[in-house]
Amino acid sequence: MYNFPLFLFLAAGAMALFTFLAVAVFTENRSKERISYHKSETLKKLADSPPESAQKVLELMQAEDRIKRRRMLEGLKLGGLITTGVGVGLTLFLYFLDADQPDGVFMVGFIPLFVGLAMLLYATLLAPSANGSERTSSGG
Repeated sequence: MYNFPLFLFLAAGAMALFTFLAVAVFTENRSKERISYHKSETLKKLADSPPESAQKVLELMQAEDRIKRRRMLEGLKLGGLITTGVGVGLTLFLYFLDADQPDGVFMVGFIPLFVGLAMLLYATLLAPSANGSERTSSGG
């Protein structure tokens, strides 16, 4: 019975966490929905506007798309670097943790290391470039 306050604290914390997550997901989805709606309205107005103003708006939308792709690639590179760093740190930590460990336990650190390297490889060599063209395996 003396664990009841701890149970109440954990139950209230779990309820608060999942309530927050539900509200956050709902608001994010509403925001994306509004953005999609406004883009579709813009495209409808483009169809009715003169060609020179429509061209300017299309160029702006293409520039926004390039910025979005560049940010995605930068995020992928950052995630790859962080995951690679975690893999190296975990490998070293497990290697020097205890001399009585079974052989090869430190190799668990290679899992996040290789995941991070794969993310970096994709972001630098294989992902479509920020201008929208597909990259070749030679990196160009």
